[in-house]
Amino acid sequence: MRGWQVERRKRTRQLIELGGLVIKAGIVEVTNDDRAIIYGAMLWIAGKLQSEDAERARVRWAQKGKDALRGQV
Repeated sequence: MRGWQVERRKRTRQLIELGGLVIKAGIVEVTNDDRAIIYGAMLWIAGKLQSEDAERARVRWAQKGKDALRGQV
């Protein structure tokens, strides 16, 4: 297999996994699959992670995500 094929498969897997997180979080349902809302929320998150409050948001969101993945929500 060529190098570009390996990289393409890695990228495809990453995109599928990230899309799965959007679905698993229930975002599709609560937004009625409105991609403008979903994208806007993601832009807000990116902005928050570039702000003065970034570290606090990272810690809080990471813990919330870990708890959810363990089924403790």
